[in-house]
This record gives sequence, structure tokens and C-alpha cells, in this order.
Amino acid sequence: MNFIEFIFQDWAANSTSAKGRVILLLFRIANFCTTRKIYYYLGYPYRIFYKILVEWFFCIEIPWNTKIGRGLRIYHGQGLVLNSQVVIGNYCTLRHCTTIGNKQLPTGAISVSPVIGNYVEVGCNACIIGEITIGDHVTIGCGSVVTKSMPANAVVAGNPAVQIKTRLQAVEVA
Repeated sequence: MNFIEFIFQDWAANSTSAKGRVILLLFRIANFCTTRKIYYYLGYPYRIFYKILVEWFFCIEIPWNTKIGRGLRIYHGQGLVLNSQVVIGNYCTLRHCTTIGNKQLPTGAISVSPVIGNYVEVGCNACIIGEITIGDHVTIGCGSVVTKSMPANAVVAGNPAVQIKTRLQAVEVA
């Protein structure tokens, strides 16, 4: 994937959100600078610019080294916080006031961050924390606190979040 394809991979997914387009374009440029050693030092001034503009002005914390798949969609983009160790799959949707990160364990150690599958929809004001895995095609309801792994095709909601429904899997037409 060349530079232009890389930085515009979320453009179509955010066709109705200019803010989402700008934030993810800035993120992809910073991520490109971080993941290629030759650009690491050349991209340092840009990463400072990114941190100031995205985190301080847009109030969104998406560290430039976070692993995020293609087609991420951000709705409203306010109060979004991701840990740098979070892994997000392809074509996911994140809404405002969402937190995805690690947690402090009773021993005082810090847990690993969540791994989120493909086509996951996260409602506003949701918290996804701890060493958990969210399967593909999962919908997480607004205000949910997810602290346990969820299987694919689940609809989850609540505090703590529980699976309230299983989606029927789509039948592929040949």
C-alpha cells in the first residue's frame, strides 16, 4: 500500500463526517511516520503537531502507534480515548465518549489492552477495558462497560455488559 492509499483508507467510511475524516487523516500520517523507521525522526515534528491538534483541540486521544484496521468510522469524535496497545480490526465504528484501554489489576500491575474484531459497532459512552477480545460483528450498546470477552455476532449492553442477543449470521450468496 503506498502512502496516499494508506492515509486515505478511512476517507470513504467517514463520508458524512468532516471531523472524522480530518482526525483519521492526521492519525494515518502520524501512524505512517511511526511504523516506518526511515520516517521516525523525520516525522517527529509532525507527531508533536498531531498530539497538540488532535488531543488538545479535538479532545480525542488516539496515540499514533495504535494498531487500527481499514475503514474506521468515528461519529461525533468528542471524548474518544484509546490506549496505544489497543488493536482494532477493519470497518469498526466508534462513537463519542468511548474509552478503550487497560485496567489496573488487584496486584497493582497493568493489564493488556483489548483486541477488537472486524465490523464492531461501539455505542456512545462505552468503556471497553482489560485483557479481553471482542469478536467480529459485535454491537456494544451505549453506556456499556465491557470487562469480559465477547463472542462474534453478539449484541451486548449493560454495566457490566452482558450478551443480550446473538445475531443471525449472514448467508453468503455464491
